[in-house]
Amino acid sequence: MRDLDETDLEILQLLMANARRPYSDIADVVGLSAPAVSDRVARLQDMGVINRFTLDVDRSQLRSGIPVLITLKVASTGPEVPSGKESLLEEGAVEHVFTTAEADLVVFARVPDNDIASWLSDTLEEGTVDDFGVTLLAAADWSPDLGGTEFALTCAQCGNTVDSEGTATRIGGELYQFCCPSCEARFEEKYDQLQQGAD
Repeated sequence: MRDLDETDLEILQLLMANARRPYSDIADVVGLSAPAVSDRVARLQDMGVINRFTLDVDRSQLRSGIPVLITLKVASTGPEVPSGKESLLEEGAVEHVFTTAEADLVVFARVPDNDIASWLSDTLEEGTVDDFGVTLLAAADWSPDLGGTEFALTCAQCGNTVDSEGTATRIGGELYQFCCPSCEARFEEKYDQLQQGAD
């Protein structure tokens, strides 16, 4: 498996700035031909580095509401995803939900009015939140940047970094990366066992 390089990083940065940028424009910037850029983008998609091309909508132009950052101290539910995260993600006013190392939820939302407590009680089941804090936002900007990023694909079996000795294979229609052939074999064996158990 070929390592990703600085040209791949530069292509990603250009696509993050404008996903509709023509490959010929990207080729001029990175010093490749348009077909070579197309091949690299296709490989990045196959590897799962690029998941999809999407649209960056300025929601403030389309949606009213008060922009706030809410920090939720969620009730203890164990090591799984903090309780309430899925409910928040389904709520139309919520744009982002982050989970902290302490298992708190930090929510960026545009709430319909300034009664956050009522909005939370309507959105989340009772007993989900122990406490919360609210910060009123003047603006919310997002700046996608890959500066300082080193490519580090993760082994689907053991979690180690995949380097040039690694392998990649499609299993069940999905592309998986492995640090070594033995991890690939263990993963495929476990996958087959799960498939047989499901049948």
